[in-house]
Amino acid sequence: MKTRFKPKFNIKKGDLVAVIAGDDKDRTKARKVLEVNPDKARILVEGVNIITKHTKPTAQNTKGGIVKQEAPIAISNVMLWDAKAGQPTRVNRQRETGKLIRIAKKSGEEIK
Repeated sequence: MKTRFKPKFNIKKGDLVAVIAGDDKDRTKARKVLEVNPDKARILVEGVNIITKHTKPTAQNTKGGIVKQEAPIAISNVMLWDAKAGQPTRVNRQRETGKLIRIAKKSGEEIK
């Protein structure tokens, strides 16, 4: 993503999100974010977009074979999970004492 201004995303590693688009769409289940790649606007979510990877035998993996693993999805396909409301929510960012905090729009609670 080559842009003059780098976009800011409200999702961080370790957050709970709901997948709102794609094959694994489920707005009622919270899933954990494993990795965020802001340069490509992609996100790795636990148990979502499972692919099969064919691996050759190496020194670490002597057997090789077929391995199932998560692949990144677009960051626009997820919404942050609001634990208090128990559903996905949009995010409001406010500056308090010099720090930027994220606030859930549904419940008004701070997102840790």
